[in-house]
Amino acid sequence: MTTALHTSALTSLPLLARGKVRDNYAVGTDRLLMVASDRLSAFDVILGEPIPGKGALLTQMALFWFDKLGHLCPNHLTGEAPESVVTPAEVPQVTGRSMLVKRLKPIPVEAVVRGYLAGSGWKEYQDSQSVCGVPLPAGLKNASKLPAPIFTPAAKAAVGEHDENISFEQVVKVVGPELAAQIRDISIRIYEAAAAFALTKGIIIADTKFEFGLDEAGTLTLMDEVLTPDSSRYWPIEGYEAAFAAGSNPPSYDKQFVRDWLEQTLVNGKPWDKTPPAPRVPQEVIEKTAAKYQEALTRLTA
Repeated sequence: MTTALHTSALTSLPLLARGKVRDNYAVGTDRLLMVASDRLSAFDVILGEPIPGKGALLTQMALFWFDKLGHLCPNHLTGEAPESVVTPAEVPQVTGRSMLVKRLKPIPVEAVVRGYLAGSGWKEYQDSQSVCGVPLPAGLKNASKLPAPIFTPAAKAAVGEHDENISFEQVVKVVGPELAAQIRDISIRIYEAAAAFALTKGIIIADTKFEFGLDEAGTLTLMDEVLTPDSSRYWPIEGYEAAFAAGSNPPSYDKQFVRDWLEQTLVNGKPWDKTPPAPRVPQEVIEKTAAKYQEALTRLTA
């Protein structure tokens, strides 16, 4: 099994931030080196045990989607090799798991698009028959396909805090009506294109989240990661119908597997309260999670 990288340790570049998964380093004033670690977060808590190979796999999948969707929206890639900006001794830490990208002004909104009702959206629907202020038809079930994809944004939280679902009107207050509409419309277009392609590979993309920034000219630019199992809910089509009929979560290629394990895990005889530290993840869960991520990439790119 690949040696895992929980935390990168580059000394040749200034560290700007460590996110849940990525470590970002400054390259001059106009670029960033984004290193995808093998950390895994669930319920906005970083787990102590990394998933070997996960960072490289996420990077491969993000690059695949950036290439496939480039005609829909500009993205942050520079096309330059990450290895070119670190010392020879640091090359092993960045090879295969990094992107050298343009430095943008981040928009503090998670652009979430849902094509199916799941997760927090399903919980919210049961309370209000709507998600993030978007009214939905009566009678939907867990994992129901929605009549059309919906934009259900979230306010971006600090590491360790929970992202908070917000309404489109709240996005307008943050970025203005014109940019809010642009983010909503391009997010739905990207989701629709990706979901249609994934279906041809036997994968349902139930929902996903995008992050955007503005370049120096004010152009809306897709950034961070895109359509990975960390930012999306991936369901194999062959398990969907039976799970939907039973009212349960369909089997998934994303970290829902780990979330489900955590939901069933007791800490001192009680369910885990979803605050740090997380329960220790057993080796079999780590290996099964790694295999699910790998299968998703293999199916998509085969």
